[in-house]
Amino acid sequence: MNNTNPQHVFRFCPRCGSSNFTPFDNKAHRCEQCRFELYTNASGAVVAIIRNEQNEILFTRRAFNPGKGTLDLPGGFIDPGETAEEALVREIYEELNLHISKAVYKGSFANEYMYSGLSVFTVDLVFECEVQDFSTLQVADDVSSYEFHHATPHIVEQIKLHSIRNIVKREYSNIPTVS
Repeated sequence: MNNTNPQHVFRFCPRCGSSNFTPFDNKAHRCEQCRFELYTNASGAVVAIIRNEQNEILFTRRAFNPGKGTLDLPGGFIDPGETAEEALVREIYEELNLHISKAVYKGSFANEYMYSGLSVFTVDLVFECEVQDFSTLQVADDVSSYEFHHATPHIVEQIKLHSIRNIVKREYSNIPTVS
């Protein structure tokens, strides 16, 4: 475990404020005063693989950290009360002003990245998506630009997030990715 893992960062109980808030296994804390337990679970996120007519993948550039300026795939966190499919449609519209006409689930990838000094754990749900029209494509939200590329090792080198690198590696290789 690294020192950005919630196990090492959380020091006070969010319910009663006690400093007797201690890890009791590799993914949870327990307050010795009020007995509250807090589990560090992975958050759900969605990732879209969208291709143009040349079979190139639509990549975005991250506008903010983590990985500001690096390549990414469009997508984002699933909001409370939202399905993965709803999040996918919302995120692609918010980031790129595109409307998804078809989405097929392709698999999931675990991720960990640092945000505000804390390790954030996600499970990225990947969808192969189609859009009917790229004419409305424009960046917004947490995207600074977009680019179309074929999945190659050179493109992977420009990706900061671990899970996104593995997703793109899968696109150009039949070799399973193990981390």
